[in-house]
Amino acid sequence: MYFEHSGTCVQYAGGTPAAGGRVRPVLPHGINAVGVAAIAAAAGVTKKTLYDCFGSKDELVVAYLRDRHTTWWQHMKQQLATAPPPRTLALFEAYVDHPALDLSRGCGFPNGDAELPADHPAPAVIQYHKSEVLHRITELVAADRPELADPAPVTEQLFLLLEGTVALRNIDGDPRRLHTARSTAQTLLAADRPSL
Repeated sequence: MYFEHSGTCVQYAGGTPAAGGRVRPVLPHGINAVGVAAIAAAAGVTKKTLYDCFGSKDELVVAYLRDRHTTWWQHMKQQLATAPPPRTLALFEAYVDHPALDLSRGCGFPNGDAELPADHPAPAVIQYHKSEVLHRITELVAADRPELADPAPVTEQLFLLLEGTVALRNIDGDPRRLHTARSTAQTLLAADRPSL
């Protein structure tokens, strides 16, 4: 997994080294807790190289979060491709485990958002990610429950259930609640379903 900025690739752990060196997943330990020197050391490059590539730590954080979105989104799409109906439940599965992301501290987006000031460029990436998740849930609920005249109430309930469960995982690192949330989502999706 890598991201590109100004034509220079920086490789994260889990893939093959690329032009900019290897950046181990140090940012999940906290954006403010990890300095550029530690990121450079983990990448095996100099601080100057990182600044030449990204211009600032802020832009490095933006690139990191964009890459995290892309990596998670691809995983979610793979989950959906093989999911039985109702496919909305696959979103809950996508948060349980990920082959390329450390999810033991929960979702990197709310974690990052809690650390960043409002004028930082990264919250826009975080808001984009969450709006895309909501949009995808909306599409999936419409496909899973085509008879609903207005899927918005169910969509909102599922989104809040998912995000609340992910927030608890951020606190205690326990993924078991995601299985409970998935079961609750299944009940919500089946509620008031006409019998055949």
